[in-house]
Amino acid sequence: MKFSYKFHNILGAVYKSGNLQFSNDGNTVISPVGNRLAFFDLKNNKTQTLPVATASNITAAAISPDGRLAILAGEDNDAILVSLTNQSVLHTHTFHGPIRSIRFSPDGNKFVVLTERAALVYHTPGIYLAVNPFVLHRVYKIFLDATTCADWSSDSRILAVGSKDMSCRILASDYLKQLHIYSLGAHKSEIVGCFFEENSLDVYTISRDATINIWECDTDLEAISQSQKRKVTEVEGELEGEVEDVLDKETKELDKKSKKDKEGMISYTRKMKHFFNKPGDFDDLTCCDFNKSIKLLVIGFASGTFQMFELPELSSIHSLNVSDRRIETIAFNGTGDWVALASAGLGQLVVWEWQSETMVLSQQGHYDAVGCLSYSPSGGNLVTGSHDGKVKVWDATSGFCFVTFSEHTSGVTGVVYTARGDVILSASLDGSVRAYDMHRYRNFRTFTSPRPAQFGCLATDPSGEVVVAGCTDTFEVYVWSVATGGLLEVLAGHQGPVCSAAFSPIRSVLVTISWDRTLRIWDVFESRGSREVLSLQSDGLVVCFRPDGREVAVATLDAQITFWDVESATQTGSIEGRRDLGAGRGVRDTVTAATSSLGKSFTSLCYSADGTCLLAAGKSKMVCIYNVAQGLLVKRLEISCNRSLDGSEEFLDRRKMTEFGNPSLVDPQDDEPIRLPGVKRSDMSGRSFAPQVAVSAIRFSPSADSWAAATTEGVLIYSLDPGTTFDPYDLDLTITPSSALASLQSQQWTDSLMQSIKLNESRLIIQVLESIPLSHIESVVLNLPINYVIQLIPTLTACIERTPHVEFYLKWAFSLLESRALELKKRSQAIMPTVIGLEKALVSKLNDLGKLCDSNRYTMDYLLATSNTMRRKQIGVLEASNS
Repeated sequence: MKFSYKFHNILGAVYKSGNLQFSNDGNTVISPVGNRLAFFDLKNNKTQTLPVATASNITAAAISPDGRLAILAGEDNDAILVSLTNQSVLHTHTFHGPIRSIRFSPDGNKFVVLTERAALVYHTPGIYLAVNPFVLHRVYKIFLDATTCADWSSDSRILAVGSKDMSCRILASDYLKQLHIYSLGAHKSEIVGCFFEENSLDVYTISRDATINIWECDTDLEAISQSQKRKVTEVEGELEGEVEDVLDKETKELDKKSKKDKEGMISYTRKMKHFFNKPGDFDDLTCCDFNKSIKLLVIGFASGTFQMFELPELSSIHSLNVSDRRIETIAFNGTGDWVALASAGLGQLVVWEWQSETMVLSQQGHYDAVGCLSYSPSGGNLVTGSHDGKVKVWDATSGFCFVTFSEHTSGVTGVVYTARGDVILSASLDGSVRAYDMHRYRNFRTFTSPRPAQFGCLATDPSGEVVVAGCTDTFEVYVWSVATGGLLEVLAGHQGPVCSAAFSPIRSVLVTISWDRTLRIWDVFESRGSREVLSLQSDGLVVCFRPDGREVAVATLDAQITFWDVESATQTGSIEGRRDLGAGRGVRDTVTAATSSLGKSFTSLCYSADGTCLLAAGKSKMVCIYNVAQGLLVKRLEISCNRSLDGSEEFLDRRKMTEFGNPSLVDPQDDEPIRLPGVKRSDMSGRSFAPQVAVSAIRFSPSADSWAAATTEGVLIYSLDPGTTFDPYDLDLTITPSSALASLQSQQWTDSLMQSIKLNESRLIIQVLESIPLSHIESVVLNLPINYVIQLIPTLTACIERTPHVEFYLKWAFSLLESRALELKKRSQAIMPTVIGLEKALVSKLNDLGKLCDSNRYTMDYLLATSNTMRRKQIGVLEASNS
């Protein structure tokens, strides 16, 4: 089994904090998800998450105009410079205060960073190597309160910065004759947005109380000229303190200048003032954005409403309510056709096309922790259940959620697909088990117990006709028929909460585990009650079957994993995993991380497709991969480095401790006004704590090329990285790429393909495949040994997913499956993950082509009808001319 798993994507969350952006082509929405950056491709209907991550939740992000660099800033005042070309971190920089916003200049040569009470202008890192790529250009520490927003002029020489001190300052990033610093006031609340007009110095300022001021400048942008450098020179590196002192002195000198010295400087006059709120309406304005090319302003409110205006006339164009919570951020794309907005309260991301009034994208993740997940039998879909009571189904390939079921009224504790993949079952603490039809997307059956009970686990038999659920309060296991919905049997015997249940993949044998330190094996269909009762050393937490159904793995509270033979009811092995979970100390822990790790245990187990390895995870940031036969730890993966989560650090920073305790336990109340107790928002009796890093569920994909982990941050997908290792097959010294190409030139198709498969280089295999004529495919497949046929299927799967030569590779797949069907069937259990991966690729390609053909069907009918009409007219004209 290969272990080169790398982070691939994140599901279950689409927005957490920070600002939204569009790519340069306007087809991709860039959204911060925790400490990672997600890209939602609206044109190709796919999502991608960068494999790099900041040390804490992202508060500000900026993409360079050329789309090659990104700067991501976190809550702990650290920022990373990321190359979007090779998706790697180039540099890490620490600032002296919280980062409010980052904006690149239009020419891409500079960027501004807004910290607590300062605006820092840096040179954009270039292609040359440097010790510190962040070269400081200018520092403005002239604000009386925290800075909030910034915007660049079209020529990238002048900067507008808004602040909480209710003023906007016009700053010169270079040394200009007509401008040093100019302050714009007239607001009664903090500035939320400030924008320049295109090719102009006119400024729009928007404040929190939904007020806009339009400022007109008496000088054209082209009339601004450069001046010689004053005594303040350009500073590189970390000399921020010295520059601030010099600029403070310079500001005082400017204030002492006479009016004669200030002649020729630019000045602003307020042209218009407008209130967006109606009389008596006190809705706070939370965010705004301005598209300079079409002069459209969009503003978002705390009530979940956004409005659109045309400037400078301030004519209302559009208004819509899209959420029940406040809109945190809003952004236009380059052409101004689409508006992206996000709400952190619901984890919602919406892209709205205002001209046609249609929803381009509407995604909402779980706004509470994901507690369970399950793959579909083909591996193409992934279903998740959360403590928010919702069941969501995600496309594992595109990463989008396409259906949400919200019938449950309490947290979902278990979800599972039936064997055919057309029904999803979910269990909840509300005392119900629900069945959902994946063809009509509706809840077609609800299973309940005779008396109220809370279900903590769920399982279904291999045929999908029977569903069982274990109770956490009555300690019973209920068995229902999916077809009729009737209760078949109640299995009693456990004396503690039933926390996990599993059916054998090949037989109708049920195993359940409980806190009463017993593992029970049941014959459900023979109605003989508990067949075996096995004693455990500690409280049972989770149980899972090996794919062949002969062995079960059990995780207990003492962090041990034990293996039991189901037929003989004997223990076959054990793994001590207490030290493998890793150490992490929470802010409320009174003991060290090493001591707290002694109380941790595994809460989720999953076998690999071949049954040789076991995935194990629990209330820790580590995921362990064990070799079952040897009982050894093969690999340990860290799923999160986010310091915004509790328990991610091994040691607490004593420098952050105060005489009142840890400041992270104190709720910040600066941004929220004090409201009366009992109100819907900002209830002062509420307390918020950082969520604890944990893994609640983990599952292998049926295709065995990826696995998913339900974590505090969402569902993390890890997949195999084919480019990290060289993995040849049956290789000898005479097999080289040149020999394979020589056989290809001499038209020895089978020999060339076998040599390329032995080398196991995907590029060489694809080159050989595409060089073989279509008429020779069947003969090559028949002459190829069966072992090489099995090795060829993964390459065909990868080609079908991304190649434009669809018919050519479908011919290869059809010939393989038709000509070698009997031989493949004999090895069905060993190659099942590979075949499932091929099926997943074929279904995905069918769906993509089906949607394209359905959308173009009427267009093709119209073109054919038009062509037939023109042909009849031409024939009529010819007949008339001949007669």
